[in-house]
Amino acid sequence: MIEETRKHVISYLDKDVRYDGRKKYQYRDIKVETGIVKTSEGSARVIIGDTEVLAGVKFEVGEPYPDKLDEGTMMVSAELIPLSNPEYEPGPPSIEAIEFARVVDRSIRESNTIDTKKLCIKKGELVWTVIVDLVPINDAGNLFDAFALAATLALKDARFPVLEDGVINYKEKTDEKLPLRGLPVSVTVIKIKDNYIVDPLLEEEKVLDARLTISLLEDGKICALQKGGEIPLSLEDIKQMIDIADKKSEELRKYLK
Repeated sequence: MIEETRKHVISYLDKDVRYDGRKKYQYRDIKVETGIVKTSEGSARVIIGDTEVLAGVKFEVGEPYPDKLDEGTMMVSAELIPLSNPEYEPGPPSIEAIEFARVVDRSIRESNTIDTKKLCIKKGELVWTVIVDLVPINDAGNLFDAFALAATLALKDARFPVLEDGVINYKEKTDEKLPLRGLPVSVTVIKIKDNYIVDPLLEEEKVLDARLTISLLEDGKICALQKGGEIPLSLEDIKQMIDIADKKSEELRKYLK
């Protein structure tokens, strides 16, 4: 069945046509919304075609790491619920969920998006921890890019809760936003035979040879890369995929404004 799907996908791609009629480098329609989860300190919904994801931000306070006494921390987790895709199963985080979380985490961390020193409340004793939770509502492909965009939007939306004597009052929010600087955008490019495409559908993801998720800052600087798929990539493959991602990142960045 997979081989038949692969042949069908490739026959279309060789004519620069996708399974759903798009061109190779064309994203599906994108919609974004922030501030949708009132019980979180920041939240965002991202819809790419039929793919829909949510990101929420929560704050905790605690002791800093011993090697970073004046810096706060960040954690990212993803939960792949069966509601979004019948192939997902309830229980402990799957390998796929762990990879989604780590890719988003690395993009935010390596781009220094959060000024972690400004998360310090009292050096060596108390710092803020920023927790980003990711969940798909409907998985129709390209969760990597959807999660990354939703996480960044949720961080932009986040406001600190009230802190009284080291205890958080989650019922009240301040007007203070997270200390953010350069915002990363992630673009996933997949290779199927000799074709490169962006924003893959589930059918296309299932027959890919290789996948490369590239996280870029506004000036084009690469802050993170994640390779997936069974087939190795040549230096020329990587160069072409990065060039595609660089161009497409400009389209995605407008949703962060």
